[in-house]
Amino acid sequence: MKKKILAALLAGAMTLGLAGCGGAAPADAGSASASEAAAESTAAEPAAEEAASASAAEGEAVEYKVGIVKFMDHPSLNQIESNIMKALDELNSDTVTYNYADYTFDGQGDGSVINQIVAQLISDEVDVIIPIATPAAQIAQAACEDHPIPIVFSAVSDPVSAALVESMEAPGANITGTSDYLNTQALLDLMFAADPDIDCVGLLYSNSEDASKVPIAEAEKYLEEKNIRIVSKTGTTTDEVSQAVDALIAEKVDAVFTPTDNTIQNAELAIYEKLAEAGIPHYAGADSFALNGGFCGFGVDYAQLGRETGLLAAEILGGADPAVTSVKTFENGIATINIDTCSAIGYNLDEVEAAFEPYVTEIVLTTTSQEFEE
Repeated sequence: MKKKILAALLAGAMTLGLAGCGGAAPADAGSASASEAAAESTAAEPAAEEAASASAAEGEAVEYKVGIVKFMDHPSLNQIESNIMKALDELNSDTVTYNYADYTFDGQGDGSVINQIVAQLISDEVDVIIPIATPAAQIAQAACEDHPIPIVFSAVSDPVSAALVESMEAPGANITGTSDYLNTQALLDLMFAADPDIDCVGLLYSNSEDASKVPIAEAEKYLEEKNIRIVSKTGTTTDEVSQAVDALIAEKVDAVFTPTDNTIQNAELAIYEKLAEAGIPHYAGADSFALNGGFCGFGVDYAQLGRETGLLAAEILGGADPAVTSVKTFENGIATINIDTCSAIGYNLDEVEAAFEPYVTEIVLTTTSQEFEE
């Protein structure tokens, strides 16, 4: 099996933090409401089935080789990967099979490893590559510049700024996908809804993540307009992130904001207790932060995003042109509250839910765990 070719390389690679998610809403990105998203999902499945059926000429069986490259191992990206697979499994039939089992890899947050993986997938002549997170998508795009393999990315916050597509409506090349852009101001509004007396906010992120740059700049602008003191700290490893948290606590910040930053998410289980003991709520751009102990995660439904990515890949394999297939966006209004941390920092859960309600489309409660339940 081709996975074995990379086993030694992947086992020895260091897990580094990388960006993949957060960011500002692209100018032409339109997110759907919950009901619209459900309707679109229902419509997308038969479209994918129809496209796949059309590609199986006169009943001949077709097997598509689907390469999946997950940027690193953490709950949100794992959830996306799992739901891509589930969507493809549901589309399998007597005439069409989607084989991802032999072509799925974890890049472990290492760009050199991902380059090796994509090169192997090109050599394997896969029919589509699905990179999960912005850096994985950028590496796949660069590697496929001279190869006609379609790319369907997943969880790219700002595909235009990342230079992956020409526009959200018309990507313009052999690439399209799904976006998990973060509404930075909406997340910060939750912070002030829960505590109107906040006067110092810590910004915690990795400066190695391109996708964190825009939401951090947006946060700085918004906080400056509100005359809020800002303390910024960064880290590129879990140890550095932990030291950054120590510094934020020493600065006596009232709350901490993190965009959809995979480096910080990867460190969340190592830092959440420090922040909770200091009474500092951590607001971040994905529900996995709350799952791993952060106070509040805000953003999209990653299970839905993964499913839609799988369906979109099937449409492309069925003949849809990625150059004119719009990048799909999602509702950005689900707040996930960690009830253990809520209590630990001295917040009243009922009061927090009431404060959040006008600003969100849904409130989800969770307790601290390493992974989402399937």
